Amino acid sequence: MLNQHSLEEIAEIYNLLGDIKKEYKAGIKPILMQNSSKLFNNPHTIPKLKKIVVNRGLGVSAQNTNILKKNLEEFEKITGQKPVVSRAKKAIAGFKIREDMELGISVTLRGEKMYTFLTKLLFFTFAQIRDFRGLSLRSFDKAGNYTFGLKEQLIFPEVEYDEVDQVQGCTINIVLDHNSPKYRNESIDKILNGMILFKFLRFPLNDCGYYDKYDSFAEINRTWDKKRHLKRKRWSQE
Repeated sequence: MLNQHSLEEIAEIYNLLGDIKKEYKAGIKPILMQNSSKLFNNPHTIPKLKKIVVNRGLGVSAQNTNILKKNLEEFEKITGQKPVVSRAKKAIAGFKIREDMELGISVTLRGEKMYTFLTKLLFFTFAQIRDFRGLSLRSFDKAGNYTFGLKEQLIFPEVEYDEVDQVQGCTINIVLDHNSPKYRNESIDKILNGMILFKFLRFPLNDCGYYDKYDSFAEINRTWDKKRHLKRKRWSQE
């Protein structure tokens, strides 16, 4: 028999599955303002999704018209938006790369398409990954954005197995809009904001327990400072 906590979780998942944008405005924002009033006393300081960038590097293979065309069609199926071709900004003779040479494809999702893609990613795509152990917290950058890679395109429901000539992955960058006040504008604050938002959005973060032994983020900062100091000391001795 399900307990109350399980029923609440199921209700949250169904709300997110129905409409993430609506649930964020009507459910997540009021809860954050009520339960974390010291952090989010102003609704504009609550972190929110800004855009999702999906890209794939093709390298020299992008010069093959058929390969490039097939990748463009595949990305359009996956994201629901026509991708753009990424080009080299400068020539690199060692890698046989010319200036303005086609090297990959990229899609930037905003608005409804962004939320649609995120819903598919959270509730359908991750479930297709074999031996999936969750996403790492260490994939947050200093700006509080989150980047991770997927090894193959077959986990997306739009991709047919028979149509795939070569297994290729992609990189997904989730950009957040923080709007934090100046006294909470450090990297650790932005990462904390991202962790809080991802928890409410049901992101499968796997190593949250790594930080349970610390009482505060100030202690985590001190620990990482010690590690950086030890690394510098070791490098100086080599």
